[in-house]
Amino acid sequence: MAFNDLLLQLGGVGRFQKIQVTLVILPVILMASHNTLQNFTAAIPTHHCRPPADTNLSKDGGLEAWLPRDGQGRPESCLLFTSPQRGQPFPNGTETNGTGATEPCPHGWVYDNSTFPSTIVTEWDLVCSHRALRQLAQSLYMMGVLFGAMIFGCLADRLGRRRVLIFNYLQTAVSGTCAAFAPNFPVYCAFRLLSGMSLAGIVLNCMTLNVEWMPIHTRAYVGTLTGYTYSLGQFLLAGVAYAVPHWRYLQLLVSVPFFAFFIYSWFFIESARWYASSGRLELTLRNLQRVAWINGKQEEGANLSMEALQASLQKELTTGKSQASALELLRCPALRHLFLCLSMLWFATSFAYYGLVMDLQGFGVSIYLIQVIFGAVDLPAKLVSFLVINNVGRRPAQMASLLLAGICILINGVVPQDKSIVRTSLAVLGKGCLASSFNCVFLYTGEVYPTMIRQTGLGMGSTLARVGSIVSPLVSMTAELYPSVPLFIYGAVPVAASAAVALLPETLGQPLPDTVQDVENRWAPIQ
Repeated sequence: MAFNDLLLQLGGVGRFQKIQVTLVILPVILMASHNTLQNFTAAIPTHHCRPPADTNLSKDGGLEAWLPRDGQGRPESCLLFTSPQRGQPFPNGTETNGTGATEPCPHGWVYDNSTFPSTIVTEWDLVCSHRALRQLAQSLYMMGVLFGAMIFGCLADRLGRRRVLIFNYLQTAVSGTCAAFAPNFPVYCAFRLLSGMSLAGIVLNCMTLNVEWMPIHTRAYVGTLTGYTYSLGQFLLAGVAYAVPHWRYLQLLVSVPFFAFFIYSWFFIESARWYASSGRLELTLRNLQRVAWINGKQEEGANLSMEALQASLQKELTTGKSQASALELLRCPALRHLFLCLSMLWFATSFAYYGLVMDLQGFGVSIYLIQVIFGAVDLPAKLVSFLVINNVGRRPAQMASLLLAGICILINGVVPQDKSIVRTSLAVLGKGCLASSFNCVFLYTGEVYPTMIRQTGLGMGSTLARVGSIVSPLVSMTAELYPSVPLFIYGAVPVAASAAVALLPETLGQPLPDTVQDVENRWAPIQ
């Protein structure tokens, strides 16, 4: 409790905490935009094959004479007649129209630009046989998030939260801006991958830096505030994308502000708790005194001497000088127990979340309205989650959010397809529960791991989440066996993972552990 007492003595939630928490959380608004940006920058407008350049449409019988029809009488998007079929009836086949042969759009495509004047799909023709490349761009972005979680989580435990966060802001600004000016699709994908890496580092260090500077009783508030900021970003993206429909301008608009974040992040104060766990007592004292001065507690800061600090943090100084590696998560029995349980929670939450989001694309309304609905459902869900987290505990909140989400998805698997209102309501409720689960698992993970390996633990958890988001689309392929099979899988995984919560300790009102020994002493009995 020593470090928490020091924070309370130096102002608790004072001017410094309010300013730094606000500035650290602010970039999360645009991080939400980057995560779902391709819903707009890679939107697929209505399109059809372009007739030959020397075509006289008025003479040949109009555009209809060149376009075959599908089984529902709509123009084919990926086939063109080799010659105009004037006066021929349109059958239900796609290979021929009367006696006319078809070919796969040799002259390119014509796009309906009324809603999306320019996307990466229209610029690089990512349709028909190249349609899979559109998903490749998003998969590479998610792969970047996976790499970033592994790399920057470990680096933050070795180099500090502030240094890594500063670098991540710069990398996001540069890679995002370069993606807006990408001359071709491979270059665009490369910069999106780099953006994913840096954004993973931002979300991990944002949560940790804030939690380590806040007293015990305020940590749930910080986690919930971060979650609401992300939801605000979803609302913002819908409005910005509607106002700026050109993909390059939109990509640029959500990337350039990170240059400002990079500039002001140099004024962040590094976590004194991390300095103490690294054995750097002089820097710990200096940062605590700076915080005391900002909070108007100059006298308390002046009275904080090296001897008093050594006495208060004797345990951290004697056991926290060695750097812990990721292998420590598996080598130490108590950490191994926590790691395996938390890995299940991270994987299950992300796996079901992205599976459900893919299923929510059938709203049949404007894509901008869908984005707003996604953000709106988070508001009441995260409020309920916060009340449970702060008053009942982390374990009940985590278990209830996963269990309820899984039940909603499983019920959706047996609801008839024609019951669209019921299915949509269950899907939205499930999505809200999974958003609450993400909110809780971030806070929970940061509270159970010791300071010396906290970022590594968060990074490994985020890595498992990215694995879940990558595996999730593959499960959707099982719909070919039976339409509801994916929903049964998406629902069963969070229900099963909720059982792992019972094996985790409750952290409500508990001080943050600083060393591996703290974890062994405090939570070894739960194994």
